[in-house]
Amino acid sequence: MDDDQSQTPPSGTGSSGSLSIVRAAAVLILFVVAVAVLVSVGTRPSVSSTPATTTTTAASAGTTTTVAGGGAAVSTTTTTAARTTTTKAGHKGTTTTTAAPSATTVAVANATGVNGLAAHFSTVIGAGGWTMKTPVDASTTEATSAVYYAAGQQQQAASIATTIGVKPAQVLPQTTAMPVTGVTGVDVVVVIGSDLASSTTTTT
Repeated sequence: MDDDQSQTPPSGTGSSGSLSIVRAAAVLILFVVAVAVLVSVGTRPSVSSTPATTTTTAASAGTTTTVAGGGAAVSTTTTTAARTTTTKAGHKGTTTTTAAPSATTVAVANATGVNGLAAHFSTVIGAGGWTMKTPVDASTTEATSAVYYAAGQQQQAASIATTIGVKPAQVLPQTTAMPVTGVTGVDVVVVIGSDLASSTTTTT
């Protein structure tokens, strides 16, 4: 009786071995699935929450727009016709109006001993369109020619001085010291001195 019981294998030994194999296979499958999932997640492009940035570059032949979003970049090229806009710009400020030469009266005075100089330079200056008064003689003899101007006539006096060769330093305002009398109300008075007489040929 004892011999029969010792030869009978314990119940449940075969089923325990089968369960161990199944468990090992299940763990292996789970491991493979987990690795596959990790690989899939690792190779998937990341998505950034940063708003897309649009950069526009203008060229003469068209417009190229590059849109960058997340980790991928998409380039879109749009060709447009070149357009030229002409704008008329106006200038605000003070407007200076230059009066015509005919609006300025000019008298020439001879301050030398050479006859005919006042008449000669009246003709020369009058060719520029200025309104000429009757030539006169200066009250004194002057070595240096000068151009005297009334208030507001400095620009006109400077122009006349340039025409006859008087230096800018000799363009002066009218004062009581001016060597000419009888020219009240005249805008510009030109006094011909010896410096211009020596370089001028006149016909009496």
